[in-house]
Amino acid sequence: MISAGFAASVAQGILMIALAPLFAGVLCKLKARMQRRSGCGLLQPYRDVAKLFRKAEKVSDSASWLFRAVPYACFGSMALLSFMTPFMLAEVAAPFGDLVAMVYVFTLYRFMMVLGGLEGGSVFGGMGSSRETMMSVLIEPSLLLAVMALAGLAGGGTDMGGIPGSLIGMGVIVLSPALILAAASFFITLLAENARIPFDNPSTHLELTMVHEGMLLEYSGRGLGLMELSSMMRLTIFASMLCSLFFPWGIALSPALPDLAAGLASVLLKMLAAMAAIALIESYLAKYRLFKLPNLLTASFALSLLAMISLYIL
Repeated sequence: MISAGFAASVAQGILMIALAPLFAGVLCKLKARMQRRSGCGLLQPYRDVAKLFRKAEKVSDSASWLFRAVPYACFGSMALLSFMTPFMLAEVAAPFGDLVAMVYVFTLYRFMMVLGGLEGGSVFGGMGSSRETMMSVLIEPSLLLAVMALAGLAGGGTDMGGIPGSLIGMGVIVLSPALILAAASFFITLLAENARIPFDNPSTHLELTMVHEGMLLEYSGRGLGLMELSSMMRLTIFASMLCSLFFPWGIALSPALPDLAAGLASVLLKMLAAMAAIALIESYLAKYRLFKLPNLLTASFALSLLAMISLYIL
């Protein structure tokens, strides 16, 4: 017999996958409005992915079977994280919804992306892969320290399903410098991991400035559609972690229908605020030069380190 909590957790994972293109459309729409443009429709990402799935796939003669496998590995890793991450319900479907495991799955995604850029055999794909590898050296320590500070604040456990309830149970005392510093570090990591301004320009067409998009140049058809959908899912998962783990107020702690409805309304409002913050940053900042990016990533690491110091020493 499947419990109501497990069924609701599975449904929330499927809902995250289904809503990922919608959140990408909301972000594009908000960004366009802030720049006094009409922008595309909210459902345009769905149409774009569907169009790519219908197109024929062209593969370079120099690419191996690994080139075709990378999009499926990227999509599979993000689908796994969708079932590991709280969204509207604190309980998660995956029995290993662990913060440390989450960091490793994100690393697997990045590793497969780098392999895909190299396997294509293009110069710009290799350039994007090398830049992604350089950035990951500074991204992963910041991400790991930020989530460890969060776990320490919640009582030391790294189970993502138990963190929201622990933080809510602590009351207003949880709004400490450790939480604010860790959340700020995590937000900077969110921008870096999802190739957003100022780290990368997701809408650029200049090959020499590409990081994330440079690794996708050789993909087409279904492979490109899976890669684009995986990128949308990664943005949704990061934003969901920020909203449901660092600021869990409003999330459903039980699978009762009234609690789930309130949790869904709460997380949608918080996700809208997160998308608005990203759109605001992208509308008022320009992409940084490549060799200035380590400065911002070092600042993210310093914030997460200060969060740990604030938690365990101060």
